Formats: sequence, C-alpha cells, structure tokens
Amino acid sequence: MASPFRQGLLHFPILNPTVSPYHFPKQLHAPPPDPPLRARIYKPLAPQLSRKLDRQQHEARVEHWKWKWKRNGLKIERGTKLLKDLSTWGIGGPCDYFVQVFNRTQLVSAVRFCQENEIPFIIIGNGSNCLFDDSGFRGCVILNRIEFLERIEPGIYRVGSGFGFNRLGLQCSNEGFTGLEFAGGIPGTVGGAVYMNAGANGQETADVVDSVNILTTEYKLQRYRRNELNFGYRYSACQDMNDLAAIVEATFRLQSSGSARTRQLEYLERRKLSQPIREKSAGSVFRNPPDDGVSAAKLIEEAGLKGLRVGGAMVSKIHANFFINAGGSTSQDMLDLIDLVKGQVRRKFDIELQEEISYIQPCNF
Repeated sequence: MASPFRQGLLHFPILNPTVSPYHFPKQLHAPPPDPPLRARIYKPLAPQLSRKLDRQQHEARVEHWKWKWKRNGLKIERGTKLLKDLSTWGIGGPCDYFVQVFNRTQLVSAVRFCQENEIPFIIIGNGSNCLFDDSGFRGCVILNRIEFLERIEPGIYRVGSGFGFNRLGLQCSNEGFTGLEFAGGIPGTVGGAVYMNAGANGQETADVVDSVNILTTEYKLQRYRRNELNFGYRYSACQDMNDLAAIVEATFRLQSSGSARTRQLEYLERRKLSQPIREKSAGSVFRNPPDDGVSAAKLIEEAGLKGLRVGGAMVSKIHANFFINAGGSTSQDMLDLIDLVKGQVRRKFDIELQEEISYIQPCNF
C-alpha cells in the first residue's frame, strides 16, 4: 500500500467523466423500424458529441476568462509552463494552466476562474517546499507575486504573502529590528512561512506574527490574530482550514535591537557551512521527531545514509535532511529516495519520519 505521502499531501476535486444524457435500450425483440436518416447518423455518436460539446463549452469559457483577465492585466498560459522552473528542486512537468497574480483583485479573479470551471488549482510562492510530478499538474498553477511591504510604524510591517521571506528578514534586521534574523536564510515566501510556521536558530515565524489575512474559497477576506492561528512546530491553523484559498498578507510586530544585523550575519555564515546552499534542494525534507530529542538529520546521518543516491536524487553529504537534485533527478527518483530513507530510519531506530515537503500529484481529471 502506498504511503500517505506518495498518495499526495494535497488533494483536489477529481471530476467525473461526462455522462451522456442519451439512453439506448437493449434490443429485446424484432428491430424497430428504421429511424429517420439524421437520427441514424447521430444517435450512435451522441456520447462523443456530448463530450465534444462539453469541451467546446469549456474552451469558450476559458476564452471568455482570458478576455476578462486581459482587462485586469493577467495572462494565462496553457500547457507550456514547466513546473521545474517554479521549484527549487528543478523537478516537474507542464501544468495545464498557469497564471501570475500581483494583487488581491487578480488573486480573486484567478481563484474564481478555477472554481467556476471546476479546475483543480494550487497556489505557490517560491516553490521551495514542493515536489512536483514529472507528469506535471492537470489543473491551474497560480504563482503568488503579491509582494508589497508597508511600514505601519517602527517595527510593524504589513507584507504581501508573495514577498520573499529571505528579503523580509534582511530588511528588518538592516533596519534594527529583531525576530526575523533566521529568515535571512530561508528561500520561501511570507505566505509559505506563515502557513508552515517556518523557523531556525531558536526563532519561529509565530514569534512575531501579529495577524494574517486569508482569502476563502467563497472569495471572502478573513483576518486572524496570532492567538487564533494555534501555531506549533511547523504548523499553523491555516493547514486545517477547509475554506482556505490563499494567505493574502501578514502583519509582523518586531522589537528594536542594536544586534539584529550582527546576529543575522552569524546565522547566514553558519548556514553556508552547514547546508548545501549551492545545490538544488527543497530545504528540510523531514520534520524533526517531536518527542525524541534528536533531529531528523542526525537520525539519517547515524543510519549511514549521507550520500545515498537514487537516480539523480541524493542525500546531501553536507546536511543529511537536505535531498538534492544531483543532476537529472525525476520525481520518482526523489519519491523512491524519501521512501528508502524513511524505511532505513524506521528499521534502525523504530522512528517514523514525517515529511515537511509537499508532493503535488498530477491530479488527472
């Protein structure tokens, strides 16, 4: 039986094939008189015509939306965007639809298009926590480029969810505020950092989040205060919101510090020495076990798995919880390597590692 990870950590609606409205009773006795010529020609073709009409109607709706999007400054790409270009792993095939959104209005328009046309969709930022399939994604990939930053008052920043988390960390530290020094080495976006409660070096996103605005699947904006998000280790309540379409923005509240920049430079230097920053990776593949007091990287290293390779996928020799695309890795290579490492750690330590990354299924429909 496939692991939950292989089955996919994200699930989207799978549409049923078109059911023809025509019904053909079985012939029980003598054949009835020949129907008119037009009926004889078209009746056997009814299911195919029904599907063709459905496709034509779908194409007409898409063309209508393309016209509407053009007025809003949006451009939809069909079947040409490779997901490997949107992933820090450099893995992934083409998606059926691709669009970039730069503000809340465009985000709502893109989500509405997918909802009304029953098209599965995913919203991504920097693609630093995703494993895309080589088959691509049979749906719409929405790239979040909502990248504004506003200084409400000293130490309080209102930031778009597509803003680079690394960039935000550098900005805050340079301006003399502490709490996001660790973000200087994280390649994701603000939305992804809030969703996963990213953290390192004893700091977490949750420590400085003041509030978060989300877009629901009903196109409503909702605001959540920090205490409503139930932050935990690599967890926020956003992960359990059934009506969550996207995180739109977040407000951070930081404290003044004269040593923030110095501390951040120390973190960055440490990261250069301990992580394969020049390789194609997705950051930590596994979460640290909650109750064992030992990191996932330590378990993998003690199992003797550093440098283990499956096809083009390899466990980093620098940091055992970083799996890298060493050249030409396929999604299957990476999935097999993840399963192999999990199995070895389970057998040696009786500990079940849990993935921190998300595998995006092709989602055929």
